[in-house]
Amino acid sequence: MLIRIATRSSAQALAQTTWVAERLRALDPEVETELVPTETTGDIDKVTPIWEMGGKGVFAKEVQLAVLAGRADIAVHSGKDLPSRTPDGLTIGAVPARRDPRDALVGCRLDELPPGARVATGSIRRRTQLAWLRPDLTFAGLRGNIGTRLEKASSFDAIVVAAAALGWLGETARAAEILEPDVMLPQVAQGTLAVECRSDDEDVLAVLADLEDPPSRRCFDAERAFLATLGGDCSLPAGAYAVVGAEGAVQVSGLIGSLDGHVVLRHSLSGSNACDLGRAVAAHLLDQGGRALLEG
Repeated sequence: MLIRIATRSSAQALAQTTWVAERLRALDPEVETELVPTETTGDIDKVTPIWEMGGKGVFAKEVQLAVLAGRADIAVHSGKDLPSRTPDGLTIGAVPARRDPRDALVGCRLDELPPGARVATGSIRRRTQLAWLRPDLTFAGLRGNIGTRLEKASSFDAIVVAAAALGWLGETARAAEILEPDVMLPQVAQGTLAVECRSDDEDVLAVLADLEDPPSRRCFDAERAFLATLGGDCSLPAGAYAVVGAEGAVQVSGLIGSLDGHVVLRHSLSGSNACDLGRAVAAHLLDQGGRALLEG
C-alpha cells in the first residue's frame, strides 16, 4: 500500500513528515511512503506578519488541497498551524503523542533580559504575555522557518520559538530558558502533530489509527474547541493548554489578552469531556471581558 504524504518543504516539516513515514512503515511492513513537497502561502511570503496574512491557514491550505485533489493521501501538519475547523472532505486521522508544548527563549533568560531589551517573535500571543510579564520590553517581528529564526537570534536580546520546533531539529541546547505554561500559556495544539486524510478513505484511516495517542488527541480536541469558540486562530492574542491527569480528567487552561499586554485574562476548568471544557473556558473568558479585548 503506497501512502503519498503532502508536506511543507521546511526542515522542521520534513523532519516531522519523515518521522510519520517511518512510523507508518514500522507499524505495517506492507506500507510504502512517498513525500509530496508542497509550498504554502506562509512559506512563499516570509515578511508579512502571520496574523496579517490570515492566520494559521497560511501554512496549511495548499497542503490540504493536495490531499483533497488526490495528489496526496495524507498531510502532516504541526498542530498549531491548523485552523480551528477542518475543511469539508478531510478528517484528522491521527494525533501522535505530543512533544514539548512549551515556548522557549533563545539568547537570554527572561529574568536576565536588561530593561528595554528587544525581543523578537512572530506571535502576538507571545508578545502579549511577555508584555504583561515585562512591560519594559520592546518587540520586533520574526518570520521564517525555525532555522532562519535561529540565524537571526543574534540580532536581538532574545527570540521566542516553540520548544518542540527546537527538538525536531536537534537544537534544544539553543534554548536559554523553557517557559512553563503558568508563565507563558502555549499556542493551541503546540507540540502536536496532526495527520489529515480524506474523510472517506477508509484504508488510510485504518493505517493511521495505529499512530493515534488518545491522551494527546483529547488535549488537541479540547484546545481546538477553545479556539473555535473564540472564532479565530493565531491572529488572536489567545492561548490554551490541556493536560490529562492520572485519573483521566482533563484540565483546560485558556488565555485572552490585549495586544499591548496591559490586560491578560486566564481561566481553567477540569472535567471529563475535553471539547465541552475547551468551549466552556473560552465562553467564560469572552463573558469576563475577552470579547471586548478581541473586538478592540
